[in-house]
Amino acid sequence: MDRAAGIADVPGQGVAGRDPAHDRGAALGAEVHGLVFRRGASSRDCKPGLLRGGAAFLRATLKFWECQSLIERLEQKDAYMTGNASLNGLSKLERLRATGNLPSPKGVALAIMRATQGDDISIAELGRIIKTDPAFVGRLIKAANGHLGYGRHPIASVQDALMVLGMPAVRALALGFSLLSSYRSGACQSFNYEGFWASSLMRATAMQAITLRTRAAPADEAYCVGLLSRIGELAMATLYPEQYDDLLRLSAAGSDELVAREQAAFALDHRELSGLMLEDWGMPRIFAQVVAAHEQPECNWPAEGAREATLCCSLALAAELGRLCETERSEHARRVPSIVALGARLQIDGAELNETCDAAIRDWSEWSSLLQLAPVQIDAFSSLVERSAVAMPEPVTQAAPAPAPAVAAPADIAVPPPAKRQIRVLVVESDAAVRASIRALLHDAGHEVHEVETIAQAAEAAILVQPHLMIVEWSLSDGSGLKLVERLRQTRVGRSIYVLVLTSHENEQRLVEAFECGVDDFITKPINGRVLLARMRAGLRVVKLHEEIERDREEIRHFASELAVSNRRLQDVALTDVLTALPNRRYFIDRIEQEWSAASRTQRPMVCMAIEVDGLAQIRSTYGQMIGDAVVKHVGSVLKQALRSHDVLARTDDGVFSVLCPDTDVEGAGLVAARLRQQVEATPFRVDRLQLRIAVRIGSAQRNSSMSAPEALISEALSELSASKGAVADSGQTAGFALVAKRERDVTH
Repeated sequence: MDRAAGIADVPGQGVAGRDPAHDRGAALGAEVHGLVFRRGASSRDCKPGLLRGGAAFLRATLKFWECQSLIERLEQKDAYMTGNASLNGLSKLERLRATGNLPSPKGVALAIMRATQGDDISIAELGRIIKTDPAFVGRLIKAANGHLGYGRHPIASVQDALMVLGMPAVRALALGFSLLSSYRSGACQSFNYEGFWASSLMRATAMQAITLRTRAAPADEAYCVGLLSRIGELAMATLYPEQYDDLLRLSAAGSDELVAREQAAFALDHRELSGLMLEDWGMPRIFAQVVAAHEQPECNWPAEGAREATLCCSLALAAELGRLCETERSEHARRVPSIVALGARLQIDGAELNETCDAAIRDWSEWSSLLQLAPVQIDAFSSLVERSAVAMPEPVTQAAPAPAPAVAAPADIAVPPPAKRQIRVLVVESDAAVRASIRALLHDAGHEVHEVETIAQAAEAAILVQPHLMIVEWSLSDGSGLKLVERLRQTRVGRSIYVLVLTSHENEQRLVEAFECGVDDFITKPINGRVLLARMRAGLRVVKLHEEIERDREEIRHFASELAVSNRRLQDVALTDVLTALPNRRYFIDRIEQEWSAASRTQRPMVCMAIEVDGLAQIRSTYGQMIGDAVVKHVGSVLKQALRSHDVLARTDDGVFSVLCPDTDVEGAGLVAARLRQQVEATPFRVDRLQLRIAVRIGSAQRNSSMSAPEALISEALSELSASKGAVADSGQTAGFALVAKRERDVTH
């Protein structure tokens, strides 16, 4: 029997362990075979079969093209499964996106991403898009004023924030905050959505704090990488809620077992999906690779000393801090050993690690409050270290040996000693032989060396590598090295790089020209290795001073931010009534003066009302001071709900409220007063078994030409209040309130 015919005899039956698409392809092949050749005939009978059945041939041709299309799709899938992720990984992502459920930005974030795809959008145009979302405006300005921004003055406008952060960071922030707002909950029951975002936010602030130390990447971009580093988990919980729920029940989140189950179920794990999504959203490839690799065993990380390895270690450290948000407070100290070990690999240890982690936790707390995430109590990192079983390694100086740790490290935890700091050096030289000699010299000295040949390559490498020092040839193949230095000094990154220029002569005028262009030092050819290393050591001292100044500046900015927050809180307290949380008399006076000036210019009407709780003194004497205060608070709440949005309500005396009604005449004020009186009387005051029906008296006055100041308007309203004779509805008493139900103890007697 022909193989195709044999398969066609059992349609719909797949072979265990084989892709159903392969079975579909075999069935289509059998169908083509049966249409072209008569059943039971050999290939020699092909021509007579076609001559006798033109229609059969046409159907066979259509089936053939269907087979061809299926074969192409199978080849793409096979290529993907064998590791060709550059093309077929994105093909897989396209198929996931076709389901319509892949997490994606919405609203203003989507408009921002579309607008920033090209280079032709201006800051003003992007600012107009951002201003349509007030919530994102506040988050953007906070980001610019925090560790993300490098401006010397507080940022107060969208345009300034865009200038500080840059379009790539704004694009990524919009993406992250949009996803956070849109995917706070979902259908996957075992997926902790709140914990996911709390942990992701901690990763963001931790990456920001860590990269400010390591300078492995711009802090704003590192923040976005941390925020989106777990996006693959959210995508799987969104795409396959029921299947992923089953996987999470069987395996712990983030474990290797879960990754294996993901691969078996979806032919893709959350690590790989996170990297693909970041790359698809326009993040630099290096960040996508780091996100995909940071959860893997360290043996699979990039080579030690490379920038990718530093970023992997930084993200792994940020991930450890992020896990504090998803574990019980009593278990937080157990995370300290791994955090200490990762910090030591980054040459961040002792007090420096404490400062870095505390800065991340502090910023995370502020962002959590702003984004309204569920609060999680996390102690200062120094206190976690004290409660843990590992001692923080302290640097050893030659002056005196380091004291023995108060708590010995357990035998099963290997805490590496602090390593020598590795310096990134960028060599810009057209001569390959000179580059090779410098590279060998610097490698032997333990430095990380990067090499380029042209000015264009150097400008790009300076942004990507962010070197501590640069060695630049005076005359390059595409121009003067001094032009490169001038360009770098105009950028934020380039201002802190120490630049050595290589020259073949020591002409005084030319050296003066070099220093005016921004060169820090020079060395003559042929290069003396000892002199070069000595000049580099001198440059490193300057670099270290720059870093200390930058850290001090960051602390000053942080203290200034805290001071501004404290001042705003003090101002709010000074203008707020403690009992009712309404504005107080001071606020009301300031506001009525503003409205008075506006009404004087435009000749618009304005009304002031004075409202008094009727019978408040008798309520206090009968039921006590606390009940009287509760009645005042109750009336203030009712008045606030009944007033219009542009009316101003304040508590100006013990039982007296004042209301300012802009653009309102006497007739309109009468309607407002009637509504307020009716609303108060219709809303009884209740506490325990006590229920009182409250009444208020209202006096109002309209601004007129005889009044010279706002105080006259307030005085007129109070006079009208004193003259009013309002009675309490349905009470028949002069007390101004009616007892609806007695207290429980009065009823039992």
